[in-house]
Amino acid sequence: MSGATVSRPHAIGATVSVRRESHTRIGLVLTRSIAKFDPRQQVRNPVIFIVYIFTMFTAAVALYPPIFPDIVRHGFHRAYYIDVTLILLATVWFANLAEAIAEAQAKAQADSLREVRSGLRARQILPDGKRRWVAATQLHRGDLVEVRAAETIPLDGDVAKGGALIDESMMTGESAAVVRESGGDRTSVLGGSKVLDGSLELRITAEPGTSFLDRMIQLVEATSRDKSPNEIALTLVLNALTLALLVVIVTLAYLLGYTGIGTLDLATLVAMLVCLVPTTIGGLLSAVGISGVTRVAKANVVCKSGKAIEAAGDLDVLILDKTGTITVGNRLAVQFVAAPGVDAETAQLTGLLASLFDETPEGRSIARLATLRGTRSPKLNVNECKILPFSTARRMSGLVLPDGTEMMKGSISAVSALAGGFPEELRKTADAASLKGMTPLALARQNQVMGLVILKDVVKPGIGQRLQELKTMGIRTIMCTGDNRLTALSIARESNVDEFVAEAKPETKLRLVAIEKSHGRLVAMTGDGTNDAPALARADVGFAMNSGTSAAKEAGNMVDLDSDPTKIIDVISIGKQLLITRGALTTFSITNDVAKYFAVIPAIFIGIPTLVFLNVLQLGNPQTAVLATLLFNALMIPMLIPLALVGASFRPMAAVDLLRRNLLLYGLGGLVSAFIGIKLLYILLVWLGLGSP
Repeated sequence: MSGATVSRPHAIGATVSVRRESHTRIGLVLTRSIAKFDPRQQVRNPVIFIVYIFTMFTAAVALYPPIFPDIVRHGFHRAYYIDVTLILLATVWFANLAEAIAEAQAKAQADSLREVRSGLRARQILPDGKRRWVAATQLHRGDLVEVRAAETIPLDGDVAKGGALIDESMMTGESAAVVRESGGDRTSVLGGSKVLDGSLELRITAEPGTSFLDRMIQLVEATSRDKSPNEIALTLVLNALTLALLVVIVTLAYLLGYTGIGTLDLATLVAMLVCLVPTTIGGLLSAVGISGVTRVAKANVVCKSGKAIEAAGDLDVLILDKTGTITVGNRLAVQFVAAPGVDAETAQLTGLLASLFDETPEGRSIARLATLRGTRSPKLNVNECKILPFSTARRMSGLVLPDGTEMMKGSISAVSALAGGFPEELRKTADAASLKGMTPLALARQNQVMGLVILKDVVKPGIGQRLQELKTMGIRTIMCTGDNRLTALSIARESNVDEFVAEAKPETKLRLVAIEKSHGRLVAMTGDGTNDAPALARADVGFAMNSGTSAAKEAGNMVDLDSDPTKIIDVISIGKQLLITRGALTTFSITNDVAKYFAVIPAIFIGIPTLVFLNVLQLGNPQTAVLATLLFNALMIPMLIPLALVGASFRPMAAVDLLRRNLLLYGLGGLVSAFIGIKLLYILLVWLGLGSP
């Protein structure tokens, strides 16, 4: 009972805190949306800026009619002008609100990232070996720092000495800790991550303000977002359409007066223009772009350019490096094979002892596999043993025990020469493993062949299924590797890639990217090594792994903090979703406008018998019809904000099927919703006494 009493105040306090934070965010969004009424901000969106100008104009007419005698002379109704002004004002505010909400989401994410960076200090190693504490902002590329257990890494760097268990969850969201150590291929660390165990010396690889954390902050902040070519093109089309409709409305008003058919009230002309120009997509376009960038950042991908996101959505070809991308990055021991007359335990013990002090990933995997099979190593003092490292001349490595016994592992030819022969049955097993793309190493004890240990490039789990999704989207996958053809063929079949290039050199990958681009295709390249850097830089989307080398990360325009090559599929999905969302909103807006033609034009020219057939909605009162259409036009912006922020639903399918689905859903939906919405609003306004049918 007492426990319940104690926990209750905490629960109440947490609830109050969440409510306060929620209220604060809402207040900031509302404040920001109102601040956007500044003309200097409005002018950045020409479509909404036109609405903004006419809002100010109709407001001036409603407040000070004597200043506009020509307008007042033609049946001026102050209440009608006030209604039109308020709806126009709401239209502009809704567009501001959409952008403010998208920016608030980005700002919240940027603020949480800044909290990681704030107050970071580093133990800098001076040239004379002394240590001193400095702020992380005072560090520069090339500086050495020491980071110990329970301390936070100040800036991005490479491990120069030592090793540690590191928690990167604050940066990547991945709860599992990772090992980073010198001398291997996992030396890169992120500023803001925390050392859990061990200590290491880091060589800083980024200047303050240019780390991956800083880039992610810049990415999610709307102020640093560059418009993509597609967004720029669509903006130009919308601006041209708005200008054309403005000319049409002005010409129409002149022709009506010139021919003597009649005159249109200025407020009605303004309402007609606002209803027919693409205000819906114009008001949401910026929010769509901002939310797309935010979604990529939430996927733990640092993007140097927002343009790369949409390029990912338009990809035709994906080139993948094998090592570290499709496979785990190192050959791992998967099987022991004992020689004729040798028991399995002896063969495994030979492999374990030969790899006991081998710190290479392959050596560790051999020792790990033997241990998992139940083999236990005798207690040995490293000072009493002689370690024989691998050399190109010997093509073997191993250990000499205190009693002089040699435990060796190496190539079959080297061990065969050492032992004076090699069992034919064992050689056949080794050849069969080689044909499958695996690497057999021979094991020997005191000049006697003990067996084989077979190493294999291990394909990352689930990558075959993920690459199949790319095929469904119409994206061709090519694996590019420096391995021999047999190994490449085996990995290609297992990983489900469409094509592969074996025995590739760095210039081969670069040439492959150039060839694909010369055929007009958009190309993405994933990789993590220095040899991948030229191709990463040349590709339209260079997707580098965070666990890779600094050269690869600098060359690419995207870096995955989780070091998961299949993440490119998620980025492609986000890019496609961004394009589909923009297309869906454009389609919806256009069909909405088509329906508004049937509502506004017949209502305005209700006295002309030849246009009666267009009045399919049977709107009898012109002013009420105009207000209903104008109000519907304004309300569609906030109703579509969730779609702009979350994105249209996307699942891998053929482009034709996707186009057909979106035209049916958003095209027909926009047309039907406009007819129904305008009619219902017309009935509501009549009921409120704002006109009579």
